[in-house]
Formats: sequence, structure tokens, C-alpha cells
Amino acid sequence: MTIQEETLHSNTETVNSKQIATLKKYFPQCFDKEGNFIQEKMLEVVNANETELSKESYTLNWLGKSYARLLANLPPKTLINADNEHNQLEQNKDSQNLLIKGDNLEVLKHMVNAYSEKIKMIYIDPPYNTGSDGFVYNDDRKFTKEQLSELAGIELDEAERILEFTDKGSSSHSAWLTFIYPRLYIARELLADNGVIYISIDDNELNQLKLLCDEIFGEQNFAGNIVRSTGQTTGQDSGGLGTSFDYILVYTKVLDVDLSGLPLTEHDLKRFQNKDSKGNYAFDQMRKTGSNDKRTDRPNMYYAVIDPDGDEVFPIASAGYESCWRFGKPTYEQLVKDDMVLWKKTKRDGGEIWWPYIKYYLEGRTKRPSPLWTDLEGNKKASRDLRTLFNGKKLFSFPKPIQVLKNLIHIAPESSKSDIILDFFAGSGSTAHAVLEANSEDNGNRQFISIQIPEEIEPASEAYKEGYKTIFDITKARIIKAAQKIKEEKPEYKGNFGFKIYNSVDDFRVTTDDELSLSQPTMFDDAMLTDAQYNTLLTSWSLHDGSLLTTSIKIIDLVDYQAHYCDGRLYLIAPNFSTDALKELLIKLDEDKTFAPHKIVFYGNNFESAKQMELNEALKSYANKKSLELEVVVRY
Repeated sequence: MTIQEETLHSNTETVNSKQIATLKKYFPQCFDKEGNFIQEKMLEVVNANETELSKESYTLNWLGKSYARLLANLPPKTLINADNEHNQLEQNKDSQNLLIKGDNLEVLKHMVNAYSEKIKMIYIDPPYNTGSDGFVYNDDRKFTKEQLSELAGIELDEAERILEFTDKGSSSHSAWLTFIYPRLYIARELLADNGVIYISIDDNELNQLKLLCDEIFGEQNFAGNIVRSTGQTTGQDSGGLGTSFDYILVYTKVLDVDLSGLPLTEHDLKRFQNKDSKGNYAFDQMRKTGSNDKRTDRPNMYYAVIDPDGDEVFPIASAGYESCWRFGKPTYEQLVKDDMVLWKKTKRDGGEIWWPYIKYYLEGRTKRPSPLWTDLEGNKKASRDLRTLFNGKKLFSFPKPIQVLKNLIHIAPESSKSDIILDFFAGSGSTAHAVLEANSEDNGNRQFISIQIPEEIEPASEAYKEGYKTIFDITKARIIKAAQKIKEEKPEYKGNFGFKIYNSVDDFRVTTDDELSLSQPTMFDDAMLTDAQYNTLLTSWSLHDGSLLTTSIKIIDLVDYQAHYCDGRLYLIAPNFSTDALKELLIKLDEDKTFAPHKIVFYGNNFESAKQMELNEALKSYANKKSLELEVVVRY
């Protein structure tokens, strides 16, 4: 056994690092021994699967695209720590809900290993780049043009032009696309195979966003564009048409994933007034109506059925022409066996005839969502509701309506009451509020993950005067107030109203002037870690190693030394790991049935070379009774 040295992230990433790594993993035959890609080999793979090669293609290009792709690959510069005071409160300590403070790009990068393919639904309401919404691209990655040219694989003059708008700030289309691309790219990695992402946008960036999402999620995975009435008209003074709508672009993770239906409204329920032994039902014409309803259109759906009097009935329209039924005869015969056909007398040609209808039972029924949402109260009500929650104070502009978000939750593919729902532009916390409400309505156990940067609030604003210094403060307060309101209105609901808070922090990390070297040789300046630094390192490591932020981390006492155990990994971070602690560790490996680590990770700065050698030799020579295969890793 040899101790492996490991950093949380690779030393240097380039614009294509992840893509090349994926190709090497799944198509190793397409690379030579020097790691060069062999295009002809990939064409052989494609041809062997009889895949048609498209001779026409198009792509969206902009100044900064190469930089945006680089940003998607760069490791995070921060660490993650827990707000222990908040998280240990009774209502929060067992909660799976998360509110994370920090730049969403940094947080998403931290989440990739643990949350990959676990998120059912993502909803985001990013800056619309209207020119008046305050969007300006800002970037704290301080590359020289030479460094950017090397990492992004671009010419020096292009690198210089990119740095000009990233350093000075810009609200151009190129700047907005550079901002949103890496966030969407990483978001796709988090989506489950049956997952969906909804993105709110307006006319300013709709077309650019659609092309960008086609590239990231695949044009074939575009599920539609919801046109939503905002309930107010803006832009009428511009000399052109005003707008009363915004849009929600919908993309699924993979092909052949269908959206779910919406819950029935009170109006819908009025149709289900009939009842039999199976429950309430509605009924509808068995004859096909509308387009393609002629016999010639569907000849296999024109046949005779036998009415209660034993007479043949054909699908003849009241207008006299030969129509067709909604389905073929085998389906009809099965429906008869299942008692789904309802015969009713109806007036026809001055008399009465028997006419067949099909039953539709209420239980489990939903309705297909329309792409035009005009029947929901819009932005004005959302603003009123938020003001009511905050005692009449206007603290946040343009919150999203809760009912819109609940509808999106319900129509997610294979919608489940235990879905994980992510919003990485949390704003006022509307998505988290919607999740809490949806759970209270159907006794669900959905979990929210909300990410919000601590954007400072203008001192002259009403929110600032009320004591809220950042948007994050409003997000947090809104979730707490929403939970309290639901508790008061639905005391019978005993679901989870709590949430844990984590922070993306950069004030612990040792920085260097060499941004081209992205390794983290030393995490902290001090040899002795403070409690905050210790917990930050432990949280960041366990998250990087694939444990959810809500996963329990167990304390392991080794005589006079305290270690931590999480998902089969033992973390040795504290200094002064003694020989007695090592002996106790070996005993636990043999005798404790609940203790079966597959990996031991220790903090190199707190283990001098002699102690590292002692640990390595002891584990290498000791044949534990449980025959555990242990990987030993040192991190700095």
C-alpha cells in the first residue's frame, strides 16, 4: 500500500478538459499513446453504429465563447462551510432542504460530484439583460492575455478582447452568453435522466438562449416554450410593441421523456359528477371529432358496435357522413370488458338512438399542460403576496408567482412527491416557497436547493432600511416566513419546514499570483486550523468525495484523537495523531462491525513525514479481520 497524494481538483484545466476526459473514458481506441485524438477512429465508431452524418449544421458563436467553455471546466476557487448555529436548530437539524450562499457557478461546481444526475427539476430566473435590470458581467478570474490564450486555445488578440469586457464589465449579448453558458453546462450534469430544466426569459435574450440550450442540452431535447402572461404590459413607450408575456424554455435531459400532467382545477372537477363502484367519472364521445375524423382518414376505426338493444351502431356523424371511432376494434373490445363504455340515449333525426361514450375516472387523473399560460395571476399578485409576507413592505422587485412554480413542479417528467428541486438564481426564494406549498397540499416530501449570491442591497432601499443587507438575507427570511404562514394555515400538515444553510467561502484559501496553477497546495495559512477552518475542510472534502451536504458525518473517537466518518471514508484532519490513536484505529477496523471504511483521507499539513510513514506502514502490514481494501490518501 502506498499513500496517494491528491488535490481536490486537477492542476490545470483547459477549455476542453472534461469533454476530452469523457471521450477517453468511453472511446479509448480513438486516442494514440501520446493522448492525441484520432478523428478517423471516431468516424469508424460512428459508421459501425450506422449513424447518419449530418452534412448541414450551425452553431452559436460569440466573443467569449471559448472563455465561457473554459469557465465551465475550471475548478472552484472556494470552499464550502456550514452555518452550524442555524443548522442545529430543532426545525433544521434533520431537514434535507438547502439554502446555499455564494456565487452560483462556484456552488454548482462544488455540487457536481455529489449531486450528479440526482436533480429532477431545475428552475432558474436569470438576469434578462434588459438594459435596466442591472446586469453587468463581472469576473474575478485575473488571467493575463497569455494565460487565457494558452488555456482557452485562442489567439492573443481574441484573449485581449475577451479580457477587456470581463475586466471592465459589459451587458452585451456576448457578455450575457459568457455569463450563462458555464452555469447551464454544469446544471445539465446535475439533472437526472428523467430531469427537466425550466428557464425564465424575455424577448431580450430569448433567441440567443434557445440556440445556446440547443447546444448544451441538445435540440432534440427541447420540450417546448411556455408563454406566460405577466399580467402587465411594459415597453409601450419604446415606439414598438409593448410586451405582456415572458417565456419559460423547457428542456429535458434525454430523449423520450414526457412531461407530467397538471392537477385538475375546481372547474375540471365539475365534469366528474357521475359515480359507480369504481369512483367518480366523466365521459366523452367515442366517435372521433375534429380533424382526420372521416372514414377514409382512419378506415380501421370504422366498424360496427352493438348497442344495448342488440343493434349495430356505426360512427355516423350527425351531419350524415361516415366518420370513425377514436380507436380500433381490439381496443374497443377491451374497454367493454373493463366496463369503460357508457351507452346513453341521444336525439338523432327526430328520434332517439343509443350512442356510445367512454368513461374517464377521476382517480389519478391530470390534464396536459398548454404552452400558453394566461389563466394564472401574474407578477402583480406575486408582488402583493410577497409584500403581505413582509408586513406590507416592498423588499424585492419582480418575484415569480408561486402558482406558476407549483405548476412547473407538477409537470416535471415522472413527477414525484420526493423530487429534488434546484434553483440557482433563488432571488426572493419563490421556488423554495412553492416547494413548501406543494408539499403541504399533497403531503409531499420534495426537497429544495436554493442558491443565492449575497448581492448587496442599496442603502436607500426599503429592504435595507428594514435590516436586510443582501438579497440572500431576503431569501432566507422569505423561506422562514413562508413556512410559518403554511403552518398557521394548515396546522394538520406535519411535513418538513426547515432548511440547512451552507456558504461558499474564499477567505480561508491561500491565494497565489499564479492563476495558471489551479492546484491548492496549501489550503490555509496557519498550521493549526481553527474550528471554522476544520469544519470547512471536512464539509468541502466530503462533498467533493460524493456525499450530499445533508449526509450525516459521524465522530470517531480514537483514544485522544477525533476523526470523522462519512459514507465509508475516514477523515483524519486534526493534528497530533498519536501511536495510541493508530492502535485504536486498527482495533476498530477488526472489531467494530459498523466501521468499514474503504478510504482514509488525512490532512498532510497536520501529519509530519514520520507520522505519514507510520500510518502507511501500519495499514500496509496489518491484515484486518474484515479483509477491508483500504485506499490511503493525503491531501494538502
